[in-house]
Amino acid sequence: MKTNLLAHINNPTDLRKLSKNQLTQVAQELRDFIIDIVATKEGHLGASLGVVELTIALHYVFNTPNDLLVWDVGHQAYGHKILTERRDKFYTNRQLDGIAGFPNRKESTFDAFGTGHSSTSISAALGMAIASKIKGDFDKQHIAVIGDASIASGMAFEGLNHAGVTDANLLIILNDNAMGIDPSVGALKNYFTNVKAGKKVRKNNIIEALNFNYSGPIDGHNIDEVITELERLKSIKGPKFLHIITTKGKGLEKAEQDQVTYHAPGKFDKLTGERIAKDTHILPPKFQDVFGETIVELAKINKKIVGITPAMPTGSSLKLMLDELPERAFDVGIAEQHAVTLAAGMATQDLIPFCTIYSTFLQRAYDQIIHDVALQNLPVIFCIDRAGIVGEDGATHHGVFDIAYLRCIPNLVIFAPLNEVELRNIMFTAQLGINFPLAIRYPRGNGTLIDWKKPFSAIEIGKGTSISEGNEIAILSVGTIGNKIIELQKELPLNKFAHYDMRFVKPLDEQLLHLIFNKFNTIITIEDGVMMGGFGSAILEFASNNNYKNNIIKNLGIPDEFIEHGTTDELFTSIGLSNTILKDYLLKL
Repeated sequence: MKTNLLAHINNPTDLRKLSKNQLTQVAQELRDFIIDIVATKEGHLGASLGVVELTIALHYVFNTPNDLLVWDVGHQAYGHKILTERRDKFYTNRQLDGIAGFPNRKESTFDAFGTGHSSTSISAALGMAIASKIKGDFDKQHIAVIGDASIASGMAFEGLNHAGVTDANLLIILNDNAMGIDPSVGALKNYFTNVKAGKKVRKNNIIEALNFNYSGPIDGHNIDEVITELERLKSIKGPKFLHIITTKGKGLEKAEQDQVTYHAPGKFDKLTGERIAKDTHILPPKFQDVFGETIVELAKINKKIVGITPAMPTGSSLKLMLDELPERAFDVGIAEQHAVTLAAGMATQDLIPFCTIYSTFLQRAYDQIIHDVALQNLPVIFCIDRAGIVGEDGATHHGVFDIAYLRCIPNLVIFAPLNEVELRNIMFTAQLGINFPLAIRYPRGNGTLIDWKKPFSAIEIGKGTSISEGNEIAILSVGTIGNKIIELQKELPLNKFAHYDMRFVKPLDEQLLHLIFNKFNTIITIEDGVMMGGFGSAILEFASNNNYKNNIIKNLGIPDEFIEHGTTDELFTSIGLSNTILKDYLLKL
């Protein structure tokens, strides 16, 4: 019976004590370990399985953590975490108070840089390499591992452009599996495909033209070949580029066959790979699917509608439009800035662009929102998915800043639907014709309504609604968090609390607010975004501007701190917004 080698590897120093011919066994054990844990605990699977051999080779050849290793985007770092003193903790991955799903500098010295968003690794590793040179450390190695989807991003090219005119001791490893979360797109992907096929483009190598020492492509699953090439490159100074070919999901047949689903498959049978069916009782649809179905429905009627997403067609459900109306739906790859300005260009030509993008990724296109859309007052419709607390992906992915970072932008209208019907109706309203940019924010996961496919009805811009009447305290909510108040009112004193769904963060319904401030002494605001600069701040500004000095205003929302990972319910509890905590809070008023 073979000794389990992985069980005795607590850190890369232990790994380096093994002979090369033992590493294939380590690779198999590492794959099995990842599959065993993710099958029951869930998480990102395919990306980490695809880089098992590369992960082992990197820690075997380089002196980590002294040599600095940066993973881009971080989905593929599970093997890295297991080999770097976190094997025994790996079962806590993405759980409350457990290890993070992405590299995290607070968690380990082996995590040289936090990477929850893509395409940052080249810039970060180059910065480290330049710092080493300035400090006179010419032996330290700096390695960035980046995928073929991430390297197509503008920021990655900015890093390549700079690195190519330095003599920095930098190694960029292109993990080429033709996949991001969805299949890679674009001309660069086609170029790498031709390189792998041995076509003549290799004679006109883009990477070599940027002054990199290019090698490859090599088989990323041949651990001996990878180690040999890494050892060779280790002795070469200046910027280097290694192109390796891998298979996302390698080692689990189902994950290799369905790479999109098995990026993060949920629970599955670790032997067969078959996904374990979730509760089969009827649930309301996910908000992303309501968006996806609605834009197709509207686009079939209105020929001016176009859909744009930066590399998230499945996650945003724009894939429904890509499949049915491919000439009017665009996946532009990991290029958030381009997506926004592309939409702006389309809007100048009388098209109606719906730019669907996760809240956390829209942050990456902030200048374009201001300069290219709002300043020119172009009617781009931003459908902001994953707004609010998103759960296990943690601090890098929570969509809690969008209200605050959008609210300060002139011309921009911000709407947060209470439910699926309001999402459909604001999309319907927008395509009727608007003369301003519109941001529509909605959360990850299921909505609240089983029966949501109702006839469209236009929404009056800037108008809130009264959900329930009361006589003592007014609760003002925006977005789906208002459903917590609707549910709680069944357990609260009758007629004490009035509830208003403000719907628009900007412009505020000032007519309604004057009625509320004149009727109620105590006013509570609640939002699933940061309180600093958010919806509650807008209400405080309204009170100050209109000289409402005697009203007591209490704001509930996300505190001034980064929220870590855990289930949505756990995180709402941790920040005082669970139903139980809210009920106790309201009963004490």
